[in-house]
Amino acid sequence: MSKPSLDLKRMNEIIEKTINTIDSGRKEIFDIAENARKECERIKNEINAIQDKISAVILETDDLAREERRTKSKLMVVSRDFNKYSEQDIRLAYEEANNIKVRLVLKRQEEKELISKRNSLEVSLRKTFEIVEKAERLVSQVGVAMDFLKGNLNDIFETIEDMNKKQSLGIKIIEAQEEERMRVSREIHDGPAQSMANVVLKAELCEKLLNIDLSQAKDELNELKDIARNSIKDVRRIIYDLRPMSLDDLGLIPTLQRYIDKFMEETGINVDLMILDNPEDIKPIIEIACFRIIQEALNNVSKHSKAKEVLIKIEYAVDKLFIVIKDNGIGFEKDKLKRSKDLRGYGLIGMKERAELLSGKLDIISSLGEGTKVLLTIPLEREEVINE
Repeated sequence: MSKPSLDLKRMNEIIEKTINTIDSGRKEIFDIAENARKECERIKNEINAIQDKISAVILETDDLAREERRTKSKLMVVSRDFNKYSEQDIRLAYEEANNIKVRLVLKRQEEKELISKRNSLEVSLRKTFEIVEKAERLVSQVGVAMDFLKGNLNDIFETIEDMNKKQSLGIKIIEAQEEERMRVSREIHDGPAQSMANVVLKAELCEKLLNIDLSQAKDELNELKDIARNSIKDVRRIIYDLRPMSLDDLGLIPTLQRYIDKFMEETGINVDLMILDNPEDIKPIIEIACFRIIQEALNNVSKHSKAKEVLIKIEYAVDKLFIVIKDNGIGFEKDKLKRSKDLRGYGLIGMKERAELLSGKLDIISSLGEGTKVLLTIPLEREEVINE
């Protein structure tokens, strides 16, 4: 009877060592990604500086080309009229024309070298950006492996018989979590983190200006307040995207109405929300799934459909929830979209996966010029509840 226990302990030790090794590798991959991002920024700045030099050299080349034409014309005139111009005049005209020609050749060579250097840097930028993308994918994939390995080993053994059935579902959940973490980290890195760094710099500048130029210090402080306000807005938006707190306090319909009001204000697209019955005992996991699917559908409308009107109809039956999202936009060819790489870009895979995780079904009906209709059906009573 002791053998399984010893085997389990040994397997736990092996998995712990594996987790530590993978975690160390993930940190190294993250460092590679960060360094590659910095290198991308450096190359971009260098390309911009070279482009400025190219523009200046082109202007100088044009001026020298005009000057060359002028000196050639002058040389021809002097050379033809021996009676009017002396041999000294001819020699000087020839030297001037030759000097301009040499300068023009050198300037054109400089232009070619700058363009060649710029092209080389653009190739380096593309390759470095590919490294960033590969590193980010690896970090996400390693995160999926880590979450699986960190699971309770005893539970894994107890549920080994139905692992094949649940494995696909578990991977989808963890991948969705990793993608969401990556999205949030990017938003924080590009938004509040940059703003906070700017706040520190502004604060240091204000500290120095207080004893030098009080008026400019006040102007800088006003800018500092604006940066802080915008950072607060960014943080609140990120928090709202993670989970609207009003879902817990008010429920799906009021939260959805608030979101729609804001959507109409920002996009100018009119959205009509129609509710047929409204039970109060909907499970939170169903509410958040419905909200996210509607949010993604409206996001597609604003980005791709060119629609002016949207109808959202929510109908509660005895054991099912039906949602219809219909717009009057340009529509798309569904079969063509499936064959392309744009399916994930439209968020359609994520919408379908959210519905399937709740044993629901999501259909999309669309054709060019006929708008798009999203049909969602979710059962209200389920044998198994999956955490958000």
